[in-house]
Amino acid sequence: MTGAQDDRRLKRHIGIFGLLFTAVGSIIGSGWLFGALTASQLAGPASIIAWLIGAVMILFIGLVFAELGTLFPVSGGVVRFPHYAFGSFASFTTGWITWVAAASTAPIEVLAAMQYATNYVPWLQTLADGVPVLTLPGYAVATALMALFSLVNVIGIRWFARVNNLLVAWKLIVIALVVVVFLATAFHRANFSHALAGGFLPFGWHGVFSSIAGAGIIFSYLGFRQGVELAGETGNPQRNVPIAIIGSLAITATIYIALQVAFVGALPDVALRHGWAQVGTSFSGGAADIAATFGPLAALASLLGLSWLAVLLYIDAVISPADTGLIYTTVTSRISYAMGRNGNAPKALARVSRRGVPWVSVILTFVVGLIFFLPFPGWQKLVGFVTSATVLSFGSGPLALLCLRRELPDRKRTFRLPWANALAYLAFLSSNLIVYWSGWDTEWKLSVAVLLGFVVLAIHETSGRGDSPPLEWRSGFWVLPWLGGLALISYLGIYPAPAAGAGNLGWLPFGWSILVVALFSAAIMWLAVSCRLPRARVEQHLRGT
Repeated sequence: MTGAQDDRRLKRHIGIFGLLFTAVGSIIGSGWLFGALTASQLAGPASIIAWLIGAVMILFIGLVFAELGTLFPVSGGVVRFPHYAFGSFASFTTGWITWVAAASTAPIEVLAAMQYATNYVPWLQTLADGVPVLTLPGYAVATALMALFSLVNVIGIRWFARVNNLLVAWKLIVIALVVVVFLATAFHRANFSHALAGGFLPFGWHGVFSSIAGAGIIFSYLGFRQGVELAGETGNPQRNVPIAIIGSLAITATIYIALQVAFVGALPDVALRHGWAQVGTSFSGGAADIAATFGPLAALASLLGLSWLAVLLYIDAVISPADTGLIYTTVTSRISYAMGRNGNAPKALARVSRRGVPWVSVILTFVVGLIFFLPFPGWQKLVGFVTSATVLSFGSGPLALLCLRRELPDRKRTFRLPWANALAYLAFLSSNLIVYWSGWDTEWKLSVAVLLGFVVLAIHETSGRGDSPPLEWRSGFWVLPWLGGLALISYLGIYPAPAAGAGNLGWLPFGWSILVVALFSAAIMWLAVSCRLPRARVEQHLRGT
């Protein structure tokens, strides 16, 4: 049995609905609780378009991984696909980025739950320069939640799937109820063309694209990947993986767009008196504005006299992020498990318990998750970083697909992506554009994280254990011009606006920057495909040798 088919003792206990609900549950986390407000602040009513564009871009990426996930139904697939196509150096680099992003997601969901909970448990967080930060007792509660996520995972994947299905059903009911009640209670059509607030496009297309990366829109869609990451633990991956990826994106895009329409339409006129950029700080003044900082949807429900809905939202604001945090604790441990299987991380990370759980990886996920509570206070402080890191890790997928199409042309594909060259390019371009739109103030932090990863790799390679696979530098060196080029374009670009003080030069105008990223993406794709591993080496990787 080949290494791509054998995930050792991982248990295949997730069925089609379990996998679909895992993806939907991961997508619907904290993003919908804050995304409607933050998208409105950056794009106004045009945030509706931003949610649609974001869904299409993520769909391009999802379709690529639908083929890869059925071709190689392995856990931690986002890390292992580039390993098959490009070798150890490329897979470590993308795997490190993926792991850092996933490891920070469970903490961000805990922060979201506690940010809403601060409205009725005020000692959990406090405002520091307008940004919610954990208090010492709040940090203790956050630690307990992370420990609970880890415990459920250690018990086993079957229990994880059972708990998750119930939580996802709850989340879908609540978010649908919010949409229907907002639309039925207060819907002001004038809000979509409010002249004093700047009309439908108050900040132009710059605001729309900025909101895609910076308002939590792409962050809110990223959970589709769970259909790939848990492919090794579902009974019929050839059928279940495409359904989970495409189905979860279709369901959640419909929900998010409907929620954004309902949110914009429900805003009272007083909320727009200072324009869209200040909508979250001008609900009605005083306590209502503070409540909007900690929980915008619940604050709006209270303002509309829907106190029962506000209570329901405060309850769901614990359940929704907690469910997503639980899922990402599972997924992060599978990523480090995959890196252990690849051989470019300690092999102890691939140890699996009798219950079929990579328990060492679960413990590592818990410890690292606690660290993320310290330097990143507040939900929105982490969103841009997580979005950029995750989408950047997805960028290797389209490249791996094209390489494996060339080196394994006869391998059976139960889901075969049509127009693969064009769609793979659009997926890769989408990844690069999202990273660029996230702005230089996020990109430089991501670059530092990548450099730290190279330090970790160097330590691992020089540890003297002698069990590391060859780096296969020649096939993977393309990641350096890719990552370095993205950082340079971001530094020269206009995101954020140079007046924001992020340090970028702002030399690339809006239209020219998109053209530059498009040409750059084509060049990197050509380089990566040209450097791919030969067929014999790909097959060795698939055999785990």
